[in-house]
Amino acid sequence: MTPAALLFVSSTLLAFGLAAAASPLVAYFARRFGMLDVPGGRRQHAVAVPRPGGLAIAFAFGATIFLFWLVDRLAGGPFLIPAEVRSPKFTLTALAALVGLGVGLIDDALDLRARWQFLGYLVIAGIIVGAGIQVEGITDPFTANGLLELAVPVSVGFTLFWIVGMNVALNFIDGLDGLAAGVSAIAAFTLGAIALTPEIGEPFVAWMEFTLGGALLGFLIFNFHPARLFLGTTGVAFVGTMLAVLSIFGTAKVAAVLLVLGVPIIDTFYVLIRRALAGKPPFAPDRGHFHHRLLDVGLSHRQAVLLIYCITAGLAAIAVLTSGRTQLVSFLGVAVVFGIAVVALAQRSTKAGELDPALYPDGDA
Repeated sequence: MTPAALLFVSSTLLAFGLAAAASPLVAYFARRFGMLDVPGGRRQHAVAVPRPGGLAIAFAFGATIFLFWLVDRLAGGPFLIPAEVRSPKFTLTALAALVGLGVGLIDDALDLRARWQFLGYLVIAGIIVGAGIQVEGITDPFTANGLLELAVPVSVGFTLFWIVGMNVALNFIDGLDGLAAGVSAIAAFTLGAIALTPEIGEPFVAWMEFTLGGALLGFLIFNFHPARLFLGTTGVAFVGTMLAVLSIFGTAKVAAVLLVLGVPIIDTFYVLIRRALAGKPPFAPDRGHFHHRLLDVGLSHRQAVLLIYCITAGLAAIAVLTSGRTQLVSFLGVAVVFGIAVVALAQRSTKAGELDPALYPDGDA
């Protein structure tokens, strides 16, 4: 096994172990401090469940990265981390992670309304852009492997949209136990593999993605149905920010991320369009999400989650086997098929699209 492969495997396993060990502790302290998701209204779980599970993911990810970095520092040079992975991007990644974690933790503690969550995502995106992390180019749909360079104002605007959109999409899909965490884990491992391809060549990004994926899997032990610990806005903001930022580093991987995270991204698009056409606020909750429709047509909680895992894994395989324009075209094709599926499911469901303010008092999606 090469030093780089050893780094990736050991980092993933350590993050997995730390997240599995930290999750019960996070649940314990969340109960002590009253950070619970209490049953009632739109919340269908039978007992109060601790909310800020993202703390376990963030701890496992951060502790793993820091430990490998510390050993190298004490060794006086590249020891565990190959030279090509050692990068000043450490600082920017840490900044993005801490901001996302802080915003999410505030929401989990205070149970803010959706508009304040959205403002928090804007703050995260603004700080990241201010730190110099921007999407400088995207896949050119008219060439096989080309990049379309973005002017500075367009780059800033697109980056803000990309980071906020990633967080909103994960927030929208975080409606079933284990759904957001599992989909994010599949995405992290897939994007890590793509980062190692000769066309991309970003071992730093691969290391971060694999470590994030390991932490998500360790947390998923306690988050899969029936969940003993929720991802919370802490987890959504941390994971969403990390996936968005890591996709920006190096060669643009926006098309690949669009494809791998096609389910939450396309679901978010259709939900926002439907609410706009219905004259409803964009963050007004309803049962129109894809995972809700699956439940409404008779799938069990676990069946719905596992089906979306399979869809995500299929999209991930396409993303790994293709590149550039093919990924973008595939994403557009998936969007069309997804739309047809949603319409078909809606016709079979008597609940899809209903909006009951009495059941959804908080304005969350």
